[in-house]
Amino acid sequence: MSQFIQLHLLTSYGPSNLNRDDLGRPKTAIMGGVERLRISSQSLKRAWRTSDIFEEELKGNIGKRTKLLGISIYEYLCDKSIKKKQAKEWAQAIVSQFGKLKTADKNNPLNDLEIEQLVHISPDEEKKIYQLADLIAGRNKGPGEEELQLLRKDIQAADIALFGRMLASHPAYNVEAAAQVSHALTVHGVSVEDDYFTAVDDLNTREVDMGSAHIGELCFGAGVFYTYVCINKTLLDENLNNDSLSKSSIKALALCAAQIAPSGKQNSFASRSRASYVLAETGPQQPRQLSAAFLNPVAGNDIINTAIKRMETLCENMDRVYGACADRRYSINVEKGSGSLDKLIKFITE
Repeated sequence: MSQFIQLHLLTSYGPSNLNRDDLGRPKTAIMGGVERLRISSQSLKRAWRTSDIFEEELKGNIGKRTKLLGISIYEYLCDKSIKKKQAKEWAQAIVSQFGKLKTADKNNPLNDLEIEQLVHISPDEEKKIYQLADLIAGRNKGPGEEELQLLRKDIQAADIALFGRMLASHPAYNVEAAAQVSHALTVHGVSVEDDYFTAVDDLNTREVDMGSAHIGELCFGAGVFYTYVCINKTLLDENLNNDSLSKSSIKALALCAAQIAPSGKQNSFASRSRASYVLAETGPQQPRQLSAAFLNPVAGNDIINTAIKRMETLCENMDRVYGACADRRYSINVEKGSGSLDKLIKFITE
């Protein structure tokens, strides 16, 4: 039976625009009939997996997500003094193992070296790609069919094991994500606000022109966000087949979820924050969110503590109705100064 690790986080952000829609406004969602601010799971996961914390905890075990792999291989072969035409043909042969290539474009001679969709490659796969490039460059002869079998099931890449990958042309090498991440939603209703701003020209003496050099508008919102993360440890262990790396992956994900904010408009708002409350649960029981605690939007002057109380009450009531929804729980509460992140990490990794 699967062993689940669930994290429920409440994080307060001041005025910010961490995740924008196509109009540049903060993303939103309707919940309980009320508009809420939203940070997409894609935005959260990218911020986490590209963070310094993730890199420090999992150095050497992080993959690359790109469409430009073929161009990188082509340039590598050209640097090895392979003729451009030959380098392109060999690079196409190699990169086509990872996805369908774009069609040729006379206005972009390297267009047919790009993969149509982003592909996530593991460090070992990347290593083997460039080992093959060295081999074919050294002998000045293209890759054989067996040499092009570069995909690996033994990935040893924490981000691929956690967040998965899909290869439409090679489904045998797909990886099912061991971690599920919710879109973060504010626990209360919001109104997206508009900031009208101007910029002044430092060299303008005001003797002729008193106007601004630039006028702009920026949208923002503020709130307390609920985020839910569920890790299927059994699946993570299967994906990595490495207990030590599995534990490091869980640790890195939890550290990032509690401390890393998306990068959107950070220079404008400096909206960096850490979770005010984290509830961790472990056990084989069917996972569930606690977002229902906020269907009725939180109101008043003590939003965080009210949200914590609602979450804990819902958790207790679910235990009464369904039986224990977790074997063990541990929480940290910044408002009370209780618990510690170090102990939470130990709790979910032991």
